[in-house]
Amino acid sequence: MLRLEKSTENQSEILSLFGEVDASNSVILDEAIQDLVEGGAQSIIVDGTQLDYISSAGLGVFMSYLEDFNDKGITMKICGLSPKVYEVFKILGLDQLIPIYQDRASAAAK
Repeated sequence: MLRLEKSTENQSEILSLFGEVDASNSVILDEAIQDLVEGGAQSIIVDGTQLDYISSAGLGVFMSYLEDFNDKGITMKICGLSPKVYEVFKILGLDQLIPIYQDRASAAAK
């Protein structure tokens, strides 16, 4: 099960993820990011503090935006991942493509 919360903090849009992102609900994450982009977001911080699991389908959502964000000058950062979730990002090399921070304060400061 996945639950999302959106908020704004210091000119960054915060997307907090709760639970699990898998093939059955990754479209919810995709729609949430799309909504932020359509709303004019230039800085997106994905807070994974309460994210228990992410599948390759969930990671694919992030990957699908990389080129578009680069072209539009939109920054996306991820923070607060547990060691096991971070490992999934690392195995697929996403830690080299998306800045990942220990916590929200670190992500917002960069």
